[in-house]
Amino acid sequence: MGLRLADLDDTVEVFPDIWPAFALLVAMGTQWRCGMGGPTGLDYGVVREVGAIIGLSKKQITRSFLDLQVMEAEALAVMAEARQNRP
Repeated sequence: MGLRLADLDDTVEVFPDIWPAFALLVAMGTQWRCGMGGPTGLDYGVVREVGAIIGLSKKQITRSFLDLQVMEAEALAVMAEARQNRP
């Protein structure tokens, strides 16, 4: 019920300054909270642990959080649009 690779274009360009947030979003791929209508957002309770597992420092995780939220919001919009376009 989360973001799938098929939801992305073939090429995804990531600016170096937001790479840690992108890496965190990808690593959080199985951490979507879901309700009756589908995904509602990421489980923020595991952000620090997942960030540490992928090798981000505490400072990188903290600095990446707002960027992560922006990407989360866009991912939710893409997933909602995909649900609406299903037959």
